[in-house]
Amino acid sequence: MPTALISGAGIAGTALAYWLHHHGFAVTTVERAPALRPGGQAVDIRGVALDVADRMGILPQAQKLRTRMRGMSVLDGDGNEIMRSTEATYSAGRLDSPDLEILREDLAGLVHERTREHVEYVFDDAITAVAQRADGVRVEFQRGEPRDFDLVVGADGLHSGVRRLVFGPERQFLRPMGTYLAVFSMDNVLDLDNWQLWLRDGHAGFAIYPVRDNTQLRVTLGFGGEPIEYDHRDVEQHKRIVAQRLSGLGWETPRLLKAMATAPDFYFDEMAQVSMDRWSSGRVTLLGDAAYCPSPMSGQGTSLALVGAYLLARELAAAGGDHPAAFDRYERRMRPFVAVNQALATENPGGPPAEESVERAKNAIALD
Repeated sequence: MPTALISGAGIAGTALAYWLHHHGFAVTTVERAPALRPGGQAVDIRGVALDVADRMGILPQAQKLRTRMRGMSVLDGDGNEIMRSTEATYSAGRLDSPDLEILREDLAGLVHERTREHVEYVFDDAITAVAQRADGVRVEFQRGEPRDFDLVVGADGLHSGVRRLVFGPERQFLRPMGTYLAVFSMDNVLDLDNWQLWLRDGHAGFAIYPVRDNTQLRVTLGFGGEPIEYDHRDVEQHKRIVAQRLSGLGWETPRLLKAMATAPDFYFDEMAQVSMDRWSSGRVTLLGDAAYCPSPMSGQGTSLALVGAYLLARELAAAGGDHPAAFDRYERRMRPFVAVNQALATENPGGPPAEESVERAKNAIALD
């Protein structure tokens, strides 16, 4: 039985674990966090990615867990409503669409639940070295003993450790977009009832929407500007940066920043896309944001991860052990899909892409 090591237990990593096990691989997944990562914003499953979710058997459960937004309001800097819609939201698109919006942690949990009995999950550890041989890959870990695998897949996000170890420093692959986002949870102090709020004042603003039967809020704070230097693992530094950059915003901003200071699921990063000439090297390949992050501004990162996981596993199974051929076919099939979806993030700077562009991009690949 061929063996595969996946770095990252997010949506891309757990989905690939499912499909590799389905095709007869012995799968180990290593995750730096001590458990599945909580929090995060709502993500979208659109177009052909819905077919992948259906083939995994998680679509009915995902539909039950989807967000239930009734609409949204757009506010000026003082909190006054300047526009509202009961037909669409900026985060999910048209409310009558078959596409679905679901919290990232809920989707990752669904896939993990379907794989945990068949996949070896190693939490609170990370890959520190990768040594390739003709017959396999020797992997060293931060905590565990070295192990050998037939294949290694980096599904470990924008700041992929596998990509750094195998392909080099991330600065040559990241394309910054001049925007920074922070996401966290807090109590629903605004008593929102399945209704989104979007506020923007100059280069800063936020989006707020209720989750968990309107008991919580998910808050996304954002600002634009020149690149800033920070340690992407220093959460307290991130909170100070966000508080400083948003201190001039009015309305409910002080209350949001106060909640941010103690939020246990806080996330912050620069919005960027990943561009690479090749996603594989020898017996190592990349998946999802590690290889082709479109940025949250595209709304398509989750769909790319699900479709990429499905196609990568399928090509490996069809290749019968010829991993170079499988990696080549995976790239040839995915690259046009990636390109049209990454373009969504740059089509309308400061706003959502056109509905027609999203419709075209989300179905721009065939699974079979």
